[in-house]
Amino acid sequence: MSQNQLIVPLDVENLAAANQLVTTLSDEVNWFKIGKQLFTAVGPASVNLLREAKKDIFLDLKFHDIPNTVAGAVASGTKVGANIINLHTLGGLEMMRAARAAAEEQAAELGIPKPTLLGVTILTSIDEVNFQRDFGTQRKLRDQIAYLAELSQKAGLDGVVAPPLEIEVIRKVCGSDYVIVTPGVRPEWADADDQRRVMTPAEAIAAGADYIVVGRPITASDNPREAAQTILQEIYK
Repeated sequence: MSQNQLIVPLDVENLAAANQLVTTLSDEVNWFKIGKQLFTAVGPASVNLLREAKKDIFLDLKFHDIPNTVAGAVASGTKVGANIINLHTLGGLEMMRAARAAAEEQAAELGIPKPTLLGVTILTSIDEVNFQRDFGTQRKLRDQIAYLAELSQKAGLDGVVAPPLEIEVIRKVCGSDYVIVTPGVRPEWADADDQRRVMTPAEAIAAGADYIVVGRPITASDNPREAAQTILQEIYK
């Protein structure tokens, strides 16, 4: 059974809780995601934890700033050993190009593979109603996501983080080799929580996602390992 397409976020408050989750899920999960909560609490120690456990690391800090600042942040993420780093596409073309250049330069200097750089399109907590209310654009949500995905590809990024319902349109504009990481994934037996536009894990993989992110259905479960096993069985049955 493949383990490589499931990413579990370590949205916990300290290193001990992160270590417990990694240890519990070690046999089922290869990829773990470090977000703002854990990284703000413990910093690069969270990355070191995963490196020592020989796990793949998605550094999910969604950088969004002026090009020079984001370039420095991406260089630091490359240096600490992240395998995937993401940044907001709404930062613009020059910001994304600066990030790509920084990752390439830092990786070459260290003699390591360049991390996969992903552009964040529109958050999965935003639906069409909220998008039209808040963003002041004539585009539909689906068209905006496609536009931002295409912009990220033009900037030289490797893929995008995007809602599952837009996988098809992203494949249409960016091609079959562009990496798509899909949050907003919920098994049928789990609550949607604050995710507005969801698919099941099996649906998202079948639609063409390269990776899926599943958090609370696993991490908030009374038995996280069993929940992860169930999700993997649903995907690969």
